[in-house]
Amino acid sequence: MTAKFELFKDAAGKFRFHLKAANGDIIAASQGYTSKAAAQTGIASIKDNAAAVSTEDLA
Repeated sequence: MTAKFELFKDAAGKFRFHLKAANGDIIAASQGYTSKAAAQTGIASIKDNAAAVSTEDLA
């Protein structure tokens, strides 16, 4: 299994997504979105931008 996004509706009726690692662990969780399309846009943004994001070490 590879990493995957899971898109779902929460108990409050908001759309959310999780990014799950290959082992099934949730490695990212989204905010709540009012529409499925907005949540899908959030997923697309992560796919488009994640490789170019820098890491800031605050430890």
